[in-house]
Amino acid sequence: MEKFDLPQVAARLAELEKESCLLEPDVQLREKILKRAERYADEFLQKIQSLPMYVEDKKENAVAFRSPDFDSPIDIDDALNILKEDVDRPGLNPASGKHLGYIPGGGIYYSAIADYLAAVANRYAGVFFASPGAVRMENALLRWMADIVGYPETAAGSLTSGGSIANLTAIVAARDSHEIPAKDFSRVVVYLTSQVHHSIEKALRVAGLGECIKRNVSCDERFRMKPDALEASIVSDKESGLRPWLVVASAGSTDAGVVDPLVEIGDIAHKHKIWYHIDGAYGAFFALCKEGKEILRGIEKSDSLVMDPHKGLFLPYGSGAVLVKDRAHLLRSFSHYANYMQDALTPLDEISPADISIELSKHFRGLRLWLPLKLLGVAPFRAALEEKLLLARYFFEKVQALPNVEVGPLPDLSVVTFRFVPARGNADEFNKQLVNEIRRDGRVFFSSTMLDGKFVLRCAVLAFRAHRQVIDEAIEILRKKSEILMRST
Repeated sequence: MEKFDLPQVAARLAELEKESCLLEPDVQLREKILKRAERYADEFLQKIQSLPMYVEDKKENAVAFRSPDFDSPIDIDDALNILKEDVDRPGLNPASGKHLGYIPGGGIYYSAIADYLAAVANRYAGVFFASPGAVRMENALLRWMADIVGYPETAAGSLTSGGSIANLTAIVAARDSHEIPAKDFSRVVVYLTSQVHHSIEKALRVAGLGECIKRNVSCDERFRMKPDALEASIVSDKESGLRPWLVVASAGSTDAGVVDPLVEIGDIAHKHKIWYHIDGAYGAFFALCKEGKEILRGIEKSDSLVMDPHKGLFLPYGSGAVLVKDRAHLLRSFSHYANYMQDALTPLDEISPADISIELSKHFRGLRLWLPLKLLGVAPFRAALEEKLLLARYFFEKVQALPNVEVGPLPDLSVVTFRFVPARGNADEFNKQLVNEIRRDGRVFFSSTMLDGKFVLRCAVLAFRAHRQVIDEAIEILRKKSEILMRST
């Protein structure tokens, strides 16, 4: 064995320490970097209403990332310029109030400050032992959410990266609570509609339930699940020797923003002892305002629920949440013991997020919600949610005044579906051209979907910066672009 030369090792350690200490900038450098970053953010926010909503990506935008050189350091201003031109410019601008397409993430400023503070302190929020304050804060936030939807004290949940992980968490808990062995996977039945979010089917597959039977329950003319069709299907499956297990309802579907009849579905699920899951990633937080609470009546009947703060509470992307009415189901599915964690056993009065979720390594997500709630109170969030409901109705009424427009159902929440039906030519092709023209124009952004085999446009009003003037501008853009296309067809 080679002799351990202490003087030589000490000299090498001194060299390595000097170089590695570049990772710890001094106070002057911190001030410089922070001022540059703050100036960049301020310029972005000052221009937010005039920035294009969508910019087509170009191949030259990829130059900065095609062959990344991380051996030669660059100045902060050069780095921010790359960020501006190659990241923040092309594609969608989801921070804009003119994002009327997909359900947007919010990005309120107070959450950005919270993320900065959480990252600097680098709190590990997975286990109570490591950060009692962070875990208590997140558990308190989840308790607050449970109170909003009427869940009992037995409820628990987890702050996740988004609705997909939240849905997966709930489905795993549902699977284990019903003690479904692998040999029965092909006999268990899940009931959903064509409007359910695709993350549900993905979660079933990831949870090992890709072979389960999926009953596509029929919808009414408003794209809501028919309770009588659900019950008839359950009864038929029982008589056939199958095992009804899970029903998934939507509290704000992605395509059309509809809310299923939550009370009736809940009664049927409880009658047949089926796990009742509600995907309220988009819509559940509307329960904060009076009208939304009435629309979402029955949400408290569910066994599990997904609600995304990065949607209904306007937080940055990466802010989801799952709640389960009985915490024992989460503990059964996700708690685990490892010898190296023996010093970090959770006290009985607090649950560690790692014990009720798939994550062990977990950053401090809760601060990005706690800080704005404490600084602002709930009132501005409640007002913004009510505003979005009214803006959707406002758009629904205004768009009908345009020539040749066919609207979908009156919006349950804040998604309006509509299409133009020209006097001649193919309506689907016309609307495809229209949405592409609006995208190239870049001032506002609509998305599209297929409903009843028809190509339709969606106006999804949830950006916290979306106000009446945005809707008025969007209507005017629709009017002008459709008139130009009408003349050319």
